Amino acid sequence: MSTPSPAAPDGAPTAGKSPEELVDEARRWWQTDIIDIHPGEIALRGYPIQDLIGNVGFVDTIWLMLRGELPAHAETALLEAALVASVDHGPQAPSIAIARMATTCGAPVNGAMASAINVLDDIHGGPGQQCMELYLEIDAELERLGDLEEATRVVLQRHRDEGVKYVPGFGHRFHPLDPRTPRLLSLVDEATADGTVNGRFARIGRAVEDAISEGKPRRIPMNVDGVTAVIYCELGFTPEMGRGVFILARSVGILSHAVEQMTQGGRIKGPIPKSIGYTYTGPARRSVPVSDDQTRRTS
Repeated sequence: MSTPSPAAPDGAPTAGKSPEELVDEARRWWQTDIIDIHPGEIALRGYPIQDLIGNVGFVDTIWLMLRGELPAHAETALLEAALVASVDHGPQAPSIAIARMATTCGAPVNGAMASAINVLDDIHGGPGQQCMELYLEIDAELERLGDLEEATRVVLQRHRDEGVKYVPGFGHRFHPLDPRTPRLLSLVDEATADGTVNGRFARIGRAVEDAISEGKPRRIPMNVDGVTAVIYCELGFTPEMGRGVFILARSVGILSHAVEQMTQGGRIKGPIPKSIGYTYTGPARRSVPVSDDQTRRTS
């Protein structure tokens, strides 16, 4: 009886392949344009690491890793401004609070950071990405219609028809006007004036604010997610990259709060002090019903 040939994990037989072919297949299992490593050599996107160190900043390196080329200085400045704006928003932000609570439960710094980053999902961490997707959808509609106000109206109505009630990137539960927005928009306007960016996504963002504020007693202003979405779109980042760099920026705040809480100490701190009770909404105290059969069994 013949012995079956060994199989690769995906079920592909290895019989008939030479050792050289198997080595080549293993080498091609992971393919990357990002990093090239050999004994004594490291290159990022083709640049030797020793040439980057001391000559290229961290924000430039983020761009290089994500985009494949080094940015212009003005592009770096705009990206850095967006990152700085997203670093922290205090312990009332769930991600920051979770980092601190995890620390008081004994989690090490990596555990505290992972716990916090894991909640940066579609609601807490996703509006920036969703806003970028909205802007790109409006931009595509603008190409078709040729009128920004009409393109904005069409896309927003489409979202309403789909049951979407919340426009990501606008309004804020804490700030009547997000203090980060005017400054970042002014930097986008400056970058538009000097030709660093096109400015079309800043126009789209402002058009969305105008549209959703129409007929309201007060304006619904762009928040930090909306304005950083403008910046990331202007710089050519994809929506997925936009969320990723937001998480990268917020990780600095998460780390800072985790380390501070470790220094302050404290054990098992919950979301509110124990002196402040929560609201119970269940039934009043009641007796467990006892049937005749249950009475006989316990007698």
